[in-house]
Amino acid sequence: MVVFETISDFKKMVGKEFPIGNWYTITQEMITDFANATLDKQWIHVDEARAAKESPFKSTIAHGFMSVAMISKLLEEAFTIKSLKMGLNYGLNKVRFPNAVPVNSQLRMLSKVLDIQPLANNGVKATFSCILEIKGQDKPACVAEFLAAFYE
Repeated sequence: MVVFETISDFKKMVGKEFPIGNWYTITQEMITDFANATLDKQWIHVDEARAAKESPFKSTIAHGFMSVAMISKLLEEAFTIKSLKMGLNYGLNKVRFPNAVPVNSQLRMLSKVLDIQPLANNGVKATFSCILEIKGQDKPACVAEFLAAFYE
């Protein structure tokens, strides 16, 4: 984890990468919980027996949006800014899901600060390049620009 005292210190990260994140195993319980929370209970995500027979992946797969939902947590593990009072999700740009995430796959994130712009009320809007890798796969699970608002 990279630690910054202030947003001013954090601004020096523009154009730089954070250390590579830890691997996380995507379990069926996580996929099912996400399906229940979003009401997206398509069989490819929750019906293990049918997915084993009918899916080209031969197992259930995680929702693409589950990968996106993990970005906040994975960034939180990459860095901290001690002076922050709060951080908010601001949005996403250019989101793609190049590869399915079969159950029990392992994901980790590669991230880089692309831009930091001022916001009102002592804040900044940071744009991150985020790539969620799948262990043992050439193509990532998710590629996105993630935007966050940070306030001191």
